Amino acid sequence: MFNTIREDISTIFHRDPAAKSWLEVVTCYPGLHALWFHRLAHSLFKARFYLVARLVSHFARFLTGIEIHPGATIGRRFFIDHGMGVVIGETAEIGDDILIYKGVVLGGTSLEKKKRHPTVGNNVVIGSNAIVMGAINIGFNSRIGAGSVVIHDVPANATAVGVPARVGLGFSASEIEQLEHGKLPDPIADAIRFVIKEQEKLEERLKKVESKEGLTAEIDKYLEIRKDEIKKEFEDWSKKLIK
Repeated sequence: MFNTIREDISTIFHRDPAAKSWLEVVTCYPGLHALWFHRLAHSLFKARFYLVARLVSHFARFLTGIEIHPGATIGRRFFIDHGMGVVIGETAEIGDDILIYKGVVLGGTSLEKKKRHPTVGNNVVIGSNAIVMGAINIGFNSRIGAGSVVIHDVPANATAVGVPARVGLGFSASEIEQLEHGKLPDPIADAIRFVIKEQEKLEERLKKVESKEGLTAEIDKYLEIRKDEIKKEFEDWSKKLIK
């Protein structure tokens, strides 16, 4: 037990540069308190003392602002940073070395008494206010961007962002470890850039064909005029804004 407590405290020092002393960590980190209460509640839940287990988790919620159902399974070196508003459902399964931020919800999407909450693999980072819904799998070493709504499986070594969340390019374990939140991808913007690039290629080819045939499309002249008008209007607006 003491080894586990020591590991919990060292995890916070590893994950949070704001941690200054072990006394501060033990007394001022609600994520740590919620985890310790959950271990007690989970033991009671497995022993079928359901009401007592729920009372313990309810008290922990009152104290920390973090709601973890006693039935949830949580691995080692789990850290909730800040924590307010975090909700973890009954059938959620959380692996080792997980970092989640405030407002995260691991919720269910079914009223049936079955597996209805997410399974989160090892070494996953879930950003602030992200919502992960249903009996889906979040792969090892993956990341969930802040404010995302995840309703489908996320493969290992991938990053999911958006509403609903879409999978972007993967990140290495070292980048995840360094919490490079500013490097989150934007899959929708990537798709739009790809379409625009393909369109520019087609326009270039069309211009070459028209040039060889000596053709000039009237619509092209109209578009060029409109571009000039929009550019002039924007420049005038910018000058007025500066004044």
